[in-house]
Amino acid sequence: MILFNPKKHNRFYPDARGREIMQKTIEFFEKKGMRRIKDDDHARTWYADFLEFNKKEGLFATLLTPTPYGGPDSRWDTWRICEFNEILAFYGLSYWYTWQVTILGLGPIWMSPNEELKKNAARLLKEGEVFAFGLSEQKHGADIYSTEMTLTPQPDGTYRANGSKYYIGNGNTAPMVSTFGKFAGKEEYVFFSADYRNRNYNLVKNVVNSQNYVANFELKDYPITEADILSKGPLAWDSALNTVNIGKYNLGWASIGICTHALYEAFNHAAYRKLYNMYVTDFPHVKQMFTDAYTRLLAMKLFALRTADYMRVASPEDRRYLLFSPVVKMKVTTQGEDVITLLWDIIAARGLEKDTYFEMAVRDIRMLPRLEGTVHVNIALIVKFMANYFFNPGQFPELEQQNHTKNDDFLFRQGPTKGLGKIQFHDYRPAFDAFPLPNVKVFQEQIEVFREFLTSATPDDLQKRDIDFLMSLGEIFTLVVYAQLILENSKIYKIDNDLVDQMFDFMVRDFSKFALQLLGKASSTPEQVEFCRKMLKKPAVDAQRYGRVWENYLAPLKGLYQTPE
Repeated sequence: MILFNPKKHNRFYPDARGREIMQKTIEFFEKKGMRRIKDDDHARTWYADFLEFNKKEGLFATLLTPTPYGGPDSRWDTWRICEFNEILAFYGLSYWYTWQVTILGLGPIWMSPNEELKKNAARLLKEGEVFAFGLSEQKHGADIYSTEMTLTPQPDGTYRANGSKYYIGNGNTAPMVSTFGKFAGKEEYVFFSADYRNRNYNLVKNVVNSQNYVANFELKDYPITEADILSKGPLAWDSALNTVNIGKYNLGWASIGICTHALYEAFNHAAYRKLYNMYVTDFPHVKQMFTDAYTRLLAMKLFALRTADYMRVASPEDRRYLLFSPVVKMKVTTQGEDVITLLWDIIAARGLEKDTYFEMAVRDIRMLPRLEGTVHVNIALIVKFMANYFFNPGQFPELEQQNHTKNDDFLFRQGPTKGLGKIQFHDYRPAFDAFPLPNVKVFQEQIEVFREFLTSATPDDLQKRDIDFLMSLGEIFTLVVYAQLILENSKIYKIDNDLVDQMFDFMVRDFSKFALQLLGKASSTPEQVEFCRKMLKKPAVDAQRYGRVWENYLAPLKGLYQTPE
């Protein structure tokens, strides 16, 4: 079973230490139990027990220290990081959040030429410390062009930092806050390290009402020396964006963890509940909603796992990950919202009860598409790749699953963040041709109409500047990319053809939905409207396939995992 199940954790790990970390983390939360997890959530209790567990077991130190700076089992291994993301979110997003912002805080450090700061970071990780990413500001959000944090040179060659940062997770306790700013009077960017314990570091408040501490902090004449500077100029700029390239990917995995736990809980509630002398799972509309939720979740995980393969082989000559990573951030997280909505429609008021995991899931799943750049920002990025993806494929060898033991060095030397429109991709069509299934064929027909739309009814200059128009266009393109990698990974994981065809049932419907949105845009031309009408397709109906999917994959969820008390 590809979905995470704490009671039967059978994912492959090439190293014993990786398996040990995951198993101990599962045991920590299973022993803690849902009652204590929920009590801490309701009381907004700082997760000191988890951070102490991290320190004792060296979790972050092993998983987030690149090989040259850590112990024999330490490396930045995206394969292991994926799994840890999923496990933490499965039990509670707050635990995942402190890990996620530590990843972001470490990005500019591991990308820095400052070796002493790297060694210091490795030492602090070993001591159990967490890290923070001081990028966002209250007025400007993540608009790093407009940063108001400044370093002012002093006569003795040092600097004074002044400014404030907002939305900074772990900003209350990180001894190294990777802080982005500019040199005073210059358009030169800089990353430097600040320490929350310094008296010139003013912790203003926690801007959220949760277990997490998402800080607003101010630096007032904070002393900085050259030894505290991580990077300057173009490297600082690139480090900011390249860190987000790495970190945004993790949000999809948080959605996967949340949805998996919520699926188990919702299915158990429905499968053991009788209404009108029927079990809830016997109602046809409930079966349909559970089937959609399950197949959407399966697709989320297949895509995110496959994206990890492309991240692990990335190089200056192969930057395909720069499309796939934001699709994980944008598409997997919004699909997570759809999964929770489907499940919530089934369990109704039960999803609001304070003793359920689902109560947290409903709240937290909405957050993930809105972190590390909103959905529309990611779509605006994604459409830059569209022309080459459809019309100018490159030659790449077939990519095998990348689950072997290695440090993902390239992620910390990604280079300049320009030239996105020049990036090429392998031809997407063989992935579809490998699955001659009814709904895959319908989806291929929709793709071909969309390609013709792009060539024969090409958006004009005004439409290309219309974000509202591009949003729907980008949703269709994203869905094609999403489907391609799902099929590639379905082959690798030997996913049953019944499941593949059932996944494409919802993808055909989604394609039609986005085509209808594009049709309805005010600026759509008559020619474009006609192409959109041709994209509207009904999935291939197969009652026997649908029944097999239910009996083989949905029905066995009953009692498979019970949330610990």
